[in-house]
Amino acid sequence: MDFFLGLPLGWAIAALFSGAMIRSNTTYWLGRGVAAGARRTRLEKYADSQLMRRAEAMTARFGPVAVTLCFLTVGLQTAVIGSSGIVRMPLRRFLPAVIVGSLIWAVVYATIGLAAIAAWFALILASPGAAVGAAVAVAVVVLFLVKRRATRHHAVGADDGDAPAGRERLVERLQR
Repeated sequence: MDFFLGLPLGWAIAALFSGAMIRSNTTYWLGRGVAAGARRTRLEKYADSQLMRRAEAMTARFGPVAVTLCFLTVGLQTAVIGSSGIVRMPLRRFLPAVIVGSLIWAVVYATIGLAAIAAWFALILASPGAAVGAAVAVAVVVLFLVKRRATRHHAVGADDGDAPAGRERLVERLQR
């Protein structure tokens, strides 16, 4: 991290962009390899199913937006990019999306991200107790928000009285 903090902003963005491109393209091609390997095993019937063909068509159409936006998430990038390879998103759609996403990620990380990480490490070094307290406070807020959302979601389902039928309709739509 100190290496990137010591670089001029343009060089830091270029280095982070290169790393993001290498990682995302490697993940995409690993996904393509998994899909090709599955087509040579007993999984072939699933890999060439109507559901997979629909997933490939949907990914070819809407996937570039998901690929670009996944760079703004934490923990979802590998899943989105790997699944793009598995469903064989065409390169003419994947590459522009991954270039834009990598550039966005590099700019955000080189400016805001590295500063936040540097501040976090400075807090840990200055006051480990305050760092633990801050981490616990963030965890409590996240847990509160998740629980509140789950409670609201459950309350809406309970008032509906027809939640199983709603789930069945959703399953039917996904199977079409």
